[in-house]
Parts: sequence; structure tokens; C-alpha cells
Amino acid sequence: MEHIVTVQEAVTAFADFMEPTDAELDAIEAEMPVILADIELIDADITTLDRIPSELDARRLRRARRRALAARVELTRKAATTLGVGA
Repeated sequence: MEHIVTVQEAVTAFADFMEPTDAELDAIEAEMPVILADIELIDADITTLDRIPSELDARRLRRARRRALAARVELTRKAATTLGVGA
């Protein structure tokens, strides 16, 4: 009979190295407005999947698209400023 043993030590041996670094967390924080705007856009898209979009739905979709685009433009502008592009 073979015994089944746990491999907890082998699995978690590198857990400290698998955590996100401060730089990665900062990058996520910088991209958070884009992420939230994309979530809003996806929510607006989901509401119109099973029906013909009403005028209110169409306005919500346009607003969500504009916010997502504006968030991406702002993130790109900040990245270009940080890198010194266009200065």
C-alpha cells in the first residue's frame, strides 16, 4: 500500500517569491481607472445582450465607452510624461 503524503512544503516553498512586488502593485494601482472603466463598459454590454438596447441603454453604452477611452488616454499620457516622451 502506498501512502499519500502532503506536499505543502514543496508547494509553498517559493510563496514569498510569488507575491507581487511593490512596482507591480504600483502598476496595478496606476491602471485601476482603466480597469474600473472597462468593468463599467462590460456591465453596460451585458445589460443589452438579451434585448434590443433602449435609448437609455444606448446612452449608458456611449458614456461607458467614452469613460474607458478617456481612462486609457490619461494612462497613456501619464506613461508618456513619466518616460519623457513629447516633453
